[in-house]
Amino acid sequence: MAKKASNFRNGTAPAKTKPLPKGAATIRAPLTQDPHAVRDIREKVLEVAIGREVRAFRKKLGITVADLAVATDISLGMLSKIENGITSPSLTTLQALSRALGVPVTAFFRRFEEERSAVFVKAGEGLDVERRGTRAGHQYNLLGHIGSNTSGVVVEPYLITLTEDSDVFPTFQHEGMEFLYMLEGEVVYRHGSNLYPMKPGDSLFFDADAPHGPEVLTVLPMRYLSIICYPQSSAG
Repeated sequence: MAKKASNFRNGTAPAKTKPLPKGAATIRAPLTQDPHAVRDIREKVLEVAIGREVRAFRKKLGITVADLAVATDISLGMLSKIENGITSPSLTTLQALSRALGVPVTAFFRRFEEERSAVFVKAGEGLDVERRGTRAGHQYNLLGHIGSNTSGVVVEPYLITLTEDSDVFPTFQHEGMEFLYMLEGEVVYRHGSNLYPMKPGDSLFFDADAPHGPEVLTVLPMRYLSIICYPQSSAG
């Protein structure tokens, strides 16, 4: 049976929580990405993939092959072979094309077929890891991890469990963004100077650079998902 905590662990009275702004549930910010969009079919032949990208970028700029030839000092015949996937351009040629078209060299490989990673974790098989809150009795179960990837960000999904042996720890602070989703129990969660009472089904999304963490363990045991994301360049 869940344990109902009658007060703070430090014996002080509960702080006033910040209510959700009126009408916040109906606020809809414009999305810059279509989650249902279908990506172009990837090519299995590298030369064809590069050629189609060169042609697409050239047409997007509204310039002719002749214009591109002048800008890159590459012959019309060579450009025609590149765009039709007949020849494999050198790195020097790709660099000249990238400068003229205003795109990074890596953009020419976008259509080329490559593997995408996925991690499947069955119930109860996540990896127990040590994090700052572990010393406060917080159990961290890592549900998956993908290192280097095409998105440029690292995402760490955790299942966090707190029990009667756990303590409050509202001073987590790290780079990136974090998303919480309550599964079981109740907590008053701090982010900066604001307090949020959370019950199963509630979620909280925030900038993790501000001090944050559980302030009041209201109903135990408690479980919630914590999904942390940060730039790949700062991993490790």
